[in-house]
Amino acid sequence: MSNQSQPRVAVIGGGVIGVSSAYYLARNGVKVWLVTEGVLASGASGRSLSWINSASNWPEHYHQFRMIGIDRYRTLFARQPTQSWLRFDGGLMWQPPQNAKLLREMHAHNVAYGYDSQLLNPHQVAARIPGVNATAIPASGAIWNPGEGWVDLPSLINYLVMQLVELGGELISNAGPASVIANGSRVTKVRTEGQDAIPVDAALLATGATVPKMAAEFGVSIRDATNPALLIKTRPVETQLRAVLNTPRVSLRPTTNGGLVVDAGWTESHIEVLADGTYRVPAETINELLAEASQVLMGTPPLSAASYGIGPKPVPGDGEPVLGQLGDIEGLYVAFTHSGATLALIIGELLAYEMITGQRHPLLAPFAVSRFH
Repeated sequence: MSNQSQPRVAVIGGGVIGVSSAYYLARNGVKVWLVTEGVLASGASGRSLSWINSASNWPEHYHQFRMIGIDRYRTLFARQPTQSWLRFDGGLMWQPPQNAKLLREMHAHNVAYGYDSQLLNPHQVAARIPGVNATAIPASGAIWNPGEGWVDLPSLINYLVMQLVELGGELISNAGPASVIANGSRVTKVRTEGQDAIPVDAALLATGATVPKMAAEFGVSIRDATNPALLIKTRPVETQLRAVLNTPRVSLRPTTNGGLVVDAGWTESHIEVLADGTYRVPAETINELLAEASQVLMGTPPLSAASYGIGPKPVPGDGEPVLGQLGDIEGLYVAFTHSGATLALIIGELLAYEMITGQRHPLLAPFAVSRFH
């Protein structure tokens, strides 16, 4: 980055990755413009289950990265223990009966990494985890990860933006599509539809599902497995559930207003992409998903949708984050990832380090764009 007394960076994207990166840059003395096409959290961050976890068969380097990401949330939680939008009430998951072997393998994998994982039978779940319909759990049991949690990403975004502005950062929202201008092999400006060009020393593309397309404009290919996804927010419901549930037919967690957020992978095949680029899902799919959610809650309470969102869920082609400098363009960086909730704080912190120092952080080395070439 420039050697001038205050480096200048534009972060493009109003989701949690862009906002986190802008905050950490400003915290380290950088002049930051956070540029959003629409309003904050209008993309994937506004329709995310936002489960904070590392509960899968991840390779060791990615598991380590996720655990450090969780640690940053723990630090934030320690400073803000009364915030309703960040909770660590654990995560419970189970598999269908025919996948009992897979469940045991996942548990063993977690234990081998030192991840707090407990294999519970249905009776133990009923005794220890409020709000769960234990009769929905097969005899093979469920995995309980007490160190997991969830975050309401729009609330976290607002929290970080307030601090960004206090640090001297500028928010330019509803700016329309932004583009990065390079002079030869170096970033020089960021341009939007409604603003004069912003002279910068560096820029970060944190635009979710559109990152691969923006990278392609600079001749860099990023493998992309993005697909449309549905998230439902329910009206308030009587339930004691505090944990995140991941079950064969539905995933859900509580919200700050007494409702639930609900999603499931099977709904993706029911989403129709219309000619104008918008999405549609049958009412029957909404009703079926809510019925599945009701079945895993104690008392099977009736659920109704307060709202739902459909849109692209950013997923790199190999499932792991894409983070760091883009090709040979000096000052141009990208952040493209699934699990944005778990990783948001650590990604912002380490990308800020790279952009300020010009040095590759060892933890980000496995996630370089160059792995696709």
